[in-house]
Amino acid sequence: MLIHSKQAEEQAVLQLAYAVCAAARTAPKACGIDHMDTAILTGEEKTQVANELRRIGTELGAKFFVRDADNVDASAAVVLVGVKYAPRGLNALCGVCGFADCAACTAAGATCVFTSVDLGIALGSAVSLVTDNRVDNRIMFTIGKAAAALGLLGEYKLIMGIPLSVSGKSPFFDRA
Repeated sequence: MLIHSKQAEEQAVLQLAYAVCAAARTAPKACGIDHMDTAILTGEEKTQVANELRRIGTELGAKFFVRDADNVDASAAVVLVGVKYAPRGLNALCGVCGFADCAACTAAGATCVFTSVDLGIALGSAVSLVTDNRVDNRIMFTIGKAAAALGLLGEYKLIMGIPLSVSGKSPFFDRA
């Protein structure tokens, strides 16, 4: 059997993407409560996200969304990491959100700060695994915005995307 580099690299990225989902899942969560979901995009779904990035960028006059669409196109896969807007139930014991308790936070339409903290820790765990495997990557909120607009993670609205690429030069840096 002869496996050329392109096929080997694509398989390596896909296998790594599965491991990245596991790394995000096992990252520590505030109060041990898991409100996270992940997904891997390739093929048609990856193209849908790139097209949505272009649509948003054109509609809002934000050229960097179009640039990030090109980055998605240049990637072998994209990992989505999302969290629900869900309080942890610490109520008056916490108040870090600026509200008296979780009910007041929710009523105001605010987000529990631990939602973002959990996402940040999971993203750090995920991209450290990718970097340890020498695969180019970058965390992009733009991909998450497009994925949320397409409903790719359902009720999970705070989403970040991690495009993965194996090439002679990372497409995620030296961007115009």
